[in-house]
Amino acid sequence: MPSYPTPSYASSYARSGPRRRTLLTGAAATAGAVLLSGCSDSGSAEDERSSAADRLRAGAARDSGELLGRYDAVLAAHPSLAGRLDPLRAEVKRHKTAFADGLATPSASASPASAASPSSSPSAPPVPTDEKDAVRELAKAERELAKRRGSALLDAPDELARLLASVAAAGAAHAYLLTEGDK
Repeated sequence: MPSYPTPSYASSYARSGPRRRTLLTGAAATAGAVLLSGCSDSGSAEDERSSAADRLRAGAARDSGELLGRYDAVLAAHPSLAGRLDPLRAEVKRHKTAFADGLATPSASASPASAASPSSSPSAPPVPTDEKDAVRELAKAERELAKRRGSALLDAPDELARLLASVAAAGAAHAYLLTEGDK
């Protein structure tokens, strides 16, 4: 192969300093380091979000368990309300199970046996002796819990936010159904 002489003007274009390939290699290494450090930071942020979501789920399952205890207490005090309250109680039980099933740690979730059996909550307030007052108290508890869940969904991850929104809407519907007979 013939060798071609370098033109004399080529030396005037020669740059002093690093070549383009060196700069690109250095930039790639720097970008890689930034990405790696970003991954480790986002990993811990992801863990924090997952932990916060688990706490939110556990709290929602506990709240549903407490509401279920209220239903059980009212039904024990006023068995004649079973026809009206049983369908709503069954929904609350499903809500508790839905929240508990999504928990990452089995120790934080309710056991299937406790989710299946009716149990009264020790923190449930005393049941009024008047049926209408007892139902009104249930409606108030449903309404308050629906409001808290509506507020909590703003900070929840997508899937949990949808579940919270759905259960909050169901709670609001329960409150309406419980107070509908008062009108």
